[in-house]
Amino acid sequence: MDKLDREIALCNLDDLEEQQAIELSIDERRLFAIRQDNQLHAYWNICPHLGIPLNWAPDRFLDLDKTLIQCSSHGALFYIDSGECIAGPCAGQSLQPVTLRCTDKNYFVTADQPLPAAPLNLREQALADLEDS
Repeated sequence: MDKLDREIALCNLDDLEEQQAIELSIDERRLFAIRQDNQLHAYWNICPHLGIPLNWAPDRFLDLDKTLIQCSSHGALFYIDSGECIAGPCAGQSLQPVTLRCTDKNYFVTADQPLPAAPLNLREQALADLEDS
């Protein structure tokens, strides 16, 4: 499994409003962080059920009430503070957390943490499958 080889600046807490999300791509992997109760909670942007991105649109991860993370594909609901799925096909599973470091309200993605698998390009995979047939 690949590991993140460097620390990366994410944002300053004051850049986000409560219940607002921010996205970042690192080495072709996508992550997001949501401000809740004056802290950030960060996860890799991968649904545990389908392995696809969770968001509806850029920076849009929350349900209508802005109290839970919601998967755009099948509606699974996750707690913001723990990433635990509480409803949907992946109930009981959790989002993969991203380790952050905070200094004076500046948040950084820490080095030496595992990176999720590189995303699969479904179009390229389908074309490769056709060539193999």
